[in-house]
Amino acid sequence: MNVTWDKHSAMGALTSALPYIRLFKGKTLVVKVGGALCGEPEGLRALALQLAVLREIGIRVVLVHGGGPQTTALAERLGLTTTFVEGGRVTCENTLEVAVMTINGAVRTALLSACASVALPAVGLSGVDAGLVRARKRPVQKREVNGVAQEVDYGLVGDIIATDPTVLHTLLNAGIVPVVSPLCASESGQVLNVNADSVASALARALGAEKLIFMTDTQGLLADKRDASSLISYTDIRGLGELAERGAFDAGMLPKTKAAVLALEGGVRRVHMVGYKMPESLLSELFTNEGVGTLIVRDRSELLPGEQQPSAITKGP
Repeated sequence: MNVTWDKHSAMGALTSALPYIRLFKGKTLVVKVGGALCGEPEGLRALALQLAVLREIGIRVVLVHGGGPQTTALAERLGLTTTFVEGGRVTCENTLEVAVMTINGAVRTALLSACASVALPAVGLSGVDAGLVRARKRPVQKREVNGVAQEVDYGLVGDIIATDPTVLHTLLNAGIVPVVSPLCASESGQVLNVNADSVASALARALGAEKLIFMTDTQGLLADKRDASSLISYTDIRGLGELAERGAFDAGMLPKTKAAVLALEGGVRRVHMVGYKMPESLLSELFTNEGVGTLIVRDRSELLPGEQQPSAITKGP
């Protein structure tokens, strides 16, 4: 009886997913994962398996990754002090060297190994490769630190000025998943540490991606960052602004919400915040009406009827 039930469930899921498969086939999705997930081998393999499913049904995927926790951990072992301002890492020459070792080394290798374990063809590269992302050193900026306004020098941190996705198109056309790290270079060749959320947003815009998906350590956006049950099923740019004013976002979520707004304003149709800890969360978010995370659009008027589930309405901001 259980075997029969499982077969019916699987067939029902495939039937329900069919309209979405038709909708997204041939489209490009940019998926961004953080360093927290990159430190979990089982979680990485589960994600790679979901990406392999997307590729097999004709969806083009670009994977962008960070590596903040790994960089911080190695820096601390080497006796380096780590400083963050509004979620951004202050990067000196020594910290940049550590970031290159961890992000382009240990983290990238873990991701590519996970892809290999599920026979997903993937190639690792960074913003430096083939001029994919060009950046300039961030100038000294006025920021509020511990309640005091002061000038902050972020060091070797970059802000994106241009992208050239040619190398991504080449890989995608060959059926290969690009795995992109956020290390970029200036016009003079100086390597710069760029926020991975910003890189994912910029590449999604440059590729004309259908969706930008952030895999997070929470289930999605929360109306109350202290309450895991306060999931917001959908919102728009205005809603994000209202949440920010209420202080709903912690320092780690702020760069993601800013990147989401830039992506939507740049032509990306949908942005999703999805927790990676739930099994098959990426597939569930993409191929079901109700989803499991947070859907963000430019304006709520753009939501399709099927995206406005009754449960989502009651949980929305």
